[in-house]
Amino acid sequence: MTRQIILINLEKPRMKDLDDDLLWFCNSFGLSSGRDVENTSTRIVMSMLDRISEDEEVTSKMIADALGINLSRVNHHLRSLIDSGLVYRKKRTLCLRGGSLRAAVQEMRRDSDRIFDDLEKFAADIDRNMGIKNR
Repeated sequence: MTRQIILINLEKPRMKDLDDDLLWFCNSFGLSSGRDVENTSTRIVMSMLDRISEDEEVTSKMIADALGINLSRVNHHLRSLIDSGLVYRKKRTLCLRGGSLRAAVQEMRRDSDRIFDDLEKFAADIDRNMGIKNR
């Protein structure tokens, strides 16, 4: 299950470009921002998508080899992708949640809805216990 969902409202790319679209997608989930100046997370996602579209299994080692970066660096970024709920491990194989980006977003939306439902119930209970009436 997703431990943390970060959403950043960014301006969409003006021109249709697969690399820019994927960068926007990853940045919108906070995956390629901050110290990831080389957009390694985005490059990992792109590498996964390339392999998934060809029905290949994906491993950390395959990604490291394809991107020409060391395995520990790939695993560092994969932890963020796994924490975000976009990617999960099935033994040694990496999987995109839901099998596609769209399915991953739909599942993450359901996760966030459950989180907000729980927050709303707790908030109502706290309000009731504090004697605060709902407006």
